Amino acid sequence: MKFVVDGDKNQYTDFIKSHPKGHILQSLEWAQVKEENWRSMHVMVEDEGRIRASMLLLLRPLPLVGKYMIYSPRGPVCDMCDFETLKFLVENVKKLAKKHGAIMLKIDPDISIKDREAVNNLKKLGFIQNLEALNFEAIQPRFVFRLDITPSLDELLARFHHKTRYNIRLAQKKGVRVRLGSREDLKEFHRIMEITGIRDGFVVRSLEYFERMYDCLKPKGFMELALAEYDRKVIAGIICLFFGQKCWYLYGASSNEHRNVMPNYLLQWEMIKLAKERGCTLYDFRGVSGDLNPENPLYGLYRFKKGFSGEFTEFVGEYDLVFSPLWYTIFQKGVPVFRDLRRKLTLVLKKAKMKL
Repeated sequence: MKFVVDGDKNQYTDFIKSHPKGHILQSLEWAQVKEENWRSMHVMVEDEGRIRASMLLLLRPLPLVGKYMIYSPRGPVCDMCDFETLKFLVENVKKLAKKHGAIMLKIDPDISIKDREAVNNLKKLGFIQNLEALNFEAIQPRFVFRLDITPSLDELLARFHHKTRYNIRLAQKKGVRVRLGSREDLKEFHRIMEITGIRDGFVVRSLEYFERMYDCLKPKGFMELALAEYDRKVIAGIICLFFGQKCWYLYGASSNEHRNVMPNYLLQWEMIKLAKERGCTLYDFRGVSGDLNPENPLYGLYRFKKGFSGEFTEFVGEYDLVFSPLWYTIFQKGVPVFRDLRRKLTLVLKKAKMKL
């Protein structure tokens, strides 16, 4: 087997597009989205002229210490039960990581918690589970709903919860209109996203970030922005990513006005239809909480996505390969505190700004 660093880009892209574990977050275009704060490398394992495994590696410097963390979102892309190939990949990535002064390699692979062989292989290679995240503590969601969209539209609609079907038809009856948006529409989407963030207590990325996403992904057909309009106003929006035969619902936003006309239900339905038109077989609703207690503030999001009758999927979560135990301990203790303080401060400032 041969380990290739920053090899043929088309070969790399074709591999992850066609692989069952391929993911948009492993694409070179996603690396471009993140390049403001992360530099990237892509690696492949070749064997007898064909690729057997690949990984996108994102490197980020840690403040003040001159060290790096390496993160491979939803990587690696390979058969995680093929231990020899996985071992060859990880051992070579480990050498590369140490060469760049990394304290750790973090992965959150597209592996179901039920796949015990894959989990055991990671442990045999020295990976440790980072945390048992039930809500959204991790970088990527651990719990998602995934919908097989190979059945006909009529069959899909019939499988939805009756309340979901009712809300889709209510939006249509009330005159909600869904259209695909342009780059210029990102400004309005971001404005509504800010309203959503303040209402639900999460920090929203900058408009510049969404514009960079659009510039990197849209020309390749990997991103679509859809907007729901009512009474000539944009009242909700959604961003979906497309790659290979998969579609991911990445961001959603809704204003505080006209929520009773159920625009979010119609947006999801229209994007499911678009995904089918583009040959997708899977629609991923992305994150929900793993705490299914109705008292959980996130239960409403779970109920909304569950109504589309996708499969509730739990991934294995984050696994870390540690190269520097001391710096890793400092990182583990310091980062959550910093993120929580930053989130609280940002929300306070945005709420104050909204009142002005």
